[in-house]
Amino acid sequence: MLRRCALPARVPAVVPAVVPAVVLALGLTACGTEVGESPGAATAQTRSVVHALGTTEVTGTPERVVVLDSGELDAVASLGVVPVGTVETEGLLEELAGAHGFDADDVAVVGSITEPDLEAVAALQPDLILTNAVRHAALYEQLSGLAPTVMSADLGAVWQGNFRLSAEAMGMTDEAGRILADYEQRVGEIAAAWGDPATTEVSVLRFMGGGQIRAYARGSFIGSVLEDVGFTWPAALDTTENRVELGPETLDQVTADVVFWSPGFTDEGSGEAASLQTGGLWSSLPAVASGDVHEVDDARWFLGLGPSGADLVLDDLTGIAAAR
Repeated sequence: MLRRCALPARVPAVVPAVVPAVVLALGLTACGTEVGESPGAATAQTRSVVHALGTTEVTGTPERVVVLDSGELDAVASLGVVPVGTVETEGLLEELAGAHGFDADDVAVVGSITEPDLEAVAALQPDLILTNAVRHAALYEQLSGLAPTVMSADLGAVWQGNFRLSAEAMGMTDEAGRILADYEQRVGEIAAAWGDPATTEVSVLRFMGGGQIRAYARGSFIGSVLEDVGFTWPAALDTTENRVELGPETLDQVTADVVFWSPGFTDEGSGEAASLQTGGLWSSLPAVASGDVHEVDDARWFLGLGPSGADLVLDDLTGIAAAR
């Protein structure tokens, strides 16, 4: 397993709603213990992690981490930790394995995001479970009975805060700070490569099938990354919400200078995209007419929800800028 060690996280003040969690000492192993150091020294510290559904006590450095949402999968992989289990994430696990040099087959799949298999989770004997309350608030008590469980409160543009929460639970807040500082540096470099992104309006379209086209806005993960680079949105699509729902008949709202689009992750979405793009309405869009429309990979742009996903997007933006 890949492991990176950092100084223990600062212990925050404990709030009244404390959710006790049982941590088995035998399941925790010191990370980076030096010769001559007491074997239990690195596991002695306990931190109270305040999260969406209460406060969870986490002791030492978790070694058997199960993640039940794509943002938390991205978080632990970005921190250099290979989880023992994750839910199905439509290709994201393979993307992260390639980016961080581990074998995706070493990670057990424990159901789907909508229906995690709790028996499979229990069989992995986790010492930490990470997920999001939007997905799994109703499962919190059951999950907490299996291992200390930490849940972030929301999805989308709040991904940096979610990443810091996962890092706190892992005892790796210093490492998280360095990763986000590297992200900020890359954002500045890519903004320079695009010239003046503040004068460039963008749209991000994802074809979902059934006539549904999602135009992602500033409240989404991908929207927040593009906003960090400095891009703006057409007035009709400029919102702090996650997305604007479009259909073929409202596609004319996409007046952006640059369009990034994905055929989604279903055959229906892919077929619908191909059909729509042969029509006159698509070809009349300003970005299509000027040749500034770019197909993007669905897993890379929409599933990561963390620093590794953001890095994949920035990689693509670098390549697109160089080819424009």
